[in-house]
Formats: sequence, C-alpha cells, structure tokens
Amino acid sequence: MARTSLVFLLLSLLYIACQARSPTAASSRASNFIKASCSATKYPAICVQSLKAFAPSIQQSPRQLAQTALSVSLDRAKSTQAFVSKMIKFKGLKKREYEAIKDCMEEMSDSVDRLSKSVQELKHVGEAKGQDFLWHVSNVETWVSAALTDENTCVDGFAGRALDGKVKASIRARVVNVAQVTSNALSLVNQFASKQ
Repeated sequence: MARTSLVFLLLSLLYIACQARSPTAASSRASNFIKASCSATKYPAICVQSLKAFAPSIQQSPRQLAQTALSVSLDRAKSTQAFVSKMIKFKGLKKREYEAIKDCMEEMSDSVDRLSKSVQELKHVGEAKGQDFLWHVSNVETWVSAALTDENTCVDGFAGRALDGKVKASIRARVVNVAQVTSNALSLVNQFASKQ
C-alpha cells in the first residue's frame, strides 16, 4: 500500500512538473505578462491586441516586450506612411487637403526615422550598464516621444470642418492607431527602464 502511494505521488509530481514546463503553460505566463504590462499603458486593449501574437518570443522579458512594442510601432508607421503617400495621388483633392497630406507625409517620414533609430538603440541596451544604459534609454525615450509628436502633428493638420471627408477620416484613423501604439511602446520602454 505504501509503495503504491509512493508511486502515485511520484507520478503526480512528474505530471505537475511537466505541466509547468509545457508550451501551453509558458504561453499562458507570457500572455499574462503582456496583459499585466499593458494594463499600465494608456491604451491597454490595443497594447494587448498588438503584442499577443509575439508572446512566445517576449516570454516574460521587459526588454523584449519594449523591443517588440517599438518594432510593432515602426511597422505600423511604415504602413501608414505608404498609405498617406498613396493618398496624395488622388485626383480632385482640395488645395488644403493636398497641403495637409503633404505635411502628414513629412511627419510620418520623421516618425519612421525616429522609430527606426529607437529600435536600433534599444538593441544596444543589452550590453550597457550604469550611465551607458541610461544614455541609450534616454535616446530611445526622446526619439519615441518625438515620433509621437510627429504623429499627433499629422492628425492636427486635418483639423477643421473644411477637411471633413473620406480622405481625412481614412488618414486620421490610421495615424491615430499608430500614435496609440507608439504611446504604448513609450510606456513599455519606460517600464523596462524603471526595472533596471
């Protein structure tokens, strides 16, 4: 009887150990980590939605989470930049629409440039310590903040009823989404920096 109980106990412990190491458990922990981290951002639902597919590579790493968030922001900014550059080719644009789109193209180009620098800079943080770490993180925070300003400036360029219409609505929707993702990325970079 004691031997049977011991075997049962050992098998139970083995089962529990296997479950704890299973890909499902790891994926669940990574998803929970992303949700918890995103809860401190300004747009938590968008944060989780944009990052959940990357849970296997993020695991529970604040650095990898910040890096992934920046990469997602960069990808969306590039896509939006391409979209805005196609919009300027529309026939029948009003002069104000054309000017707003042209300005937005410049802002989105600047945003893409700054986010690209941020992604590269954060990669250098891995080896950095002390003041060197703070310098790299400060660069990332500055560039991401500037990218967010660029995105908001693009949206502001379409203010006023004179520009109401499909062009304004379609550009605004995409740029606002990029700005929200960028805001979340900045928050996650700040979280990562505060844990070092």
